[in-house]
Amino acid sequence: MQAFILIQTEVGRASAIAAQIAQITGVQSAQDVIGPYDVIARVSADDIAPVTQEIRRVPGITRTLTCDIPEKPKTI
Repeated sequence: MQAFILIQTEVGRASAIAAQIAQITGVQSAQDVIGPYDVIARVSADDIAPVTQEIRRVPGITRTLTCDIPEKPKTI
């Protein structure tokens, strides 16, 4: 299973948090971004929930939103 985790952080912490999240097992990438969320992480694991829980424990994270990626992308 794969998902994007959209993350809001305390002001000024996005880069450091993205670097910390990138070290978590199951996180394929983590990048600080500009917009309503501060970091976007791509996660791949048999069970996304434990990875999401570990991400939420990182100090400085104020909110997360998990967006599951369908197994087979739909083509338009």
